[in-house]
Amino acid sequence: MTDAHAKLTTDLEAAALRAIAQEWEHSNWNFFRGSLRRPSFGLVDSQSQMARWVRVARHIEFARTTLTDHPWGVVVEVLKHEMAHQFVDESLGRHDETAHGPAFRQVCEERGFDARAAGVPDAARVRSDEEGAVLDRIRKLLALAESPDEHEAQAAMNAAQRLMLKYNLDTVTKRTAKGYGYRHLGAPTGRVDEAQRMLAVILGEHFFVETIWVPVWRVAEGRAGSVLEVCGADENLEMAAYVHSFLHHTAEALWSLHRRRHRIQGDRDRRAYRAGVMAGFFEKLNAERANNREKGLVWVGDPALRGFYRTRHPRVRTIHRSGSAGSDAHAHGREAGRNIVLRKGVQGGSSGGGGLLGPGGG
Repeated sequence: MTDAHAKLTTDLEAAALRAIAQEWEHSNWNFFRGSLRRPSFGLVDSQSQMARWVRVARHIEFARTTLTDHPWGVVVEVLKHEMAHQFVDESLGRHDETAHGPAFRQVCEERGFDARAAGVPDAARVRSDEEGAVLDRIRKLLALAESPDEHEAQAAMNAAQRLMLKYNLDTVTKRTAKGYGYRHLGAPTGRVDEAQRMLAVILGEHFFVETIWVPVWRVAEGRAGSVLEVCGADENLEMAAYVHSFLHHTAEALWSLHRRRHRIQGDRDRRAYRAGVMAGFFEKLNAERANNREKGLVWVGDPALRGFYRTRHPRVRTIHRSGSAGSDAHAHGREAGRNIVLRKGVQGGSSGGGGLLGPGGG
């Protein structure tokens, strides 16, 4: 029994089941146009299955370990898998095939569900020689960005970005929907602040991924939250996870340094400063993109990725919020952000995987 499992009281389990039911309603509307009838939901002690659809009882049951040992994003993907079984059973009436037969696989493919019900991105996928070579070259360029020479470090970071741009320009027309995946970056949070939103914009604008904040249920706390999801090709997801972790930690380190230098008491201006850091780095990336355009390197987007993203999220709302751009703390953070150079310093992506460099990279 895991520590997380031990903390799941009866009340927390009941709250999780209510959250699962809400996710079912959301997915029924998004992917099945409300055509499914709501089943019952329950938890069981099982080591063999993450979840299963029980046709006769009209019941979807989850193993308790699915809730305690996996993030909420996995729970949702497994739920979608079971809903596909429900759709095949009750809407298509196909009982003459195996559980994971052609009809089931087609339902999953049309909706972007994982027909294997693994629920997690295939992090162990073997990269092609081309992907591995590109990531290795980027790793070496980021190592050069450790140079104490400001101009040499900046040139190395710019070269790494140009390499990613050229690689994506060369490969974008070769990809299919099966060449894309997703990751959830960072820990779920109850409130998405300006710095986090700005970081998502940076990834979406400059690192060849689509981003979206998705709702999650924090099972051990019995509370709702949000987490950043990025969609893209495997090598771009790897880079996005690295950049996310790097900028998150760098913004915190810059704030600590700013506090010491200016003898600031408390963290009242921390959010504004961190938002300024992200804004400053975003401006820096925009300037480099302008330079690349002058050299004929123009990124116009990835239609296939957009299709994958729209399949996963067919109904998306955009919410605009005001920021803290007028404050002194934001201005100081912005100045610091303009001087950030992506380096080899972060070993693991915030998705929890090995990160761009891998174990012992460098």
